[in-house]
Amino acid sequence: MKKVLIISTSLRNNANSEILAKETERGAKDAGHNVEFITLKDKEIKFCKGCLACQNLGKCIINDDANAITLKMKEADVIIWATPVYYYEMSGQMKTLIDRANSLFATGKNFSEVYVITTSAEDSKGIAQTVINGVNGWIACFNGVELKGYLEAGGREGPNDVQNRQELLEKAYNLGKNI
Repeated sequence: MKKVLIISTSLRNNANSEILAKETERGAKDAGHNVEFITLKDKEIKFCKGCLACQNLGKCIINDDANAITLKMKEADVIIWATPVYYYEMSGQMKTLIDRANSLFATGKNFSEVYVITTSAEDSKGIAQTVINGVNGWIACFNGVELKGYLEAGGREGPNDVQNRQELLEKAYNLGKNI
């Protein structure tokens, strides 16, 4: 049994990336994993100031929701990021949280597996690649961490579009089930 943390970064209600993340959660729970789901919708996460105090303190000096989420990231065995693709990149909320999790370099971490779920309006193959590149850049800063897989769902323009795509829901479920 692994401790899985799913972080949904879309701020939209009925977000396609969050719907797929929920299916992934269901699959991971059915596989017997301990799963926690966090949405950034109601979280206050300020921008990193670049002061690097977190490297000495083991946590950020900014008092908002990022410290609690970073602690959950530290304790997880698996992290799953779910993000809409905006202008061929991860959501700003996701990037801001990654920046604010800088204390993980000083305090260590448990996670060794990372997965990514992306949704985008454009349906061309490979739209998620810039998100994958960004996540791989973050992963490269940690020893023993690997991008284990990703799910790319293009052609999803409106909220709740993925509900009508059974094959995507099944892929998301199987992603969680096969962790």
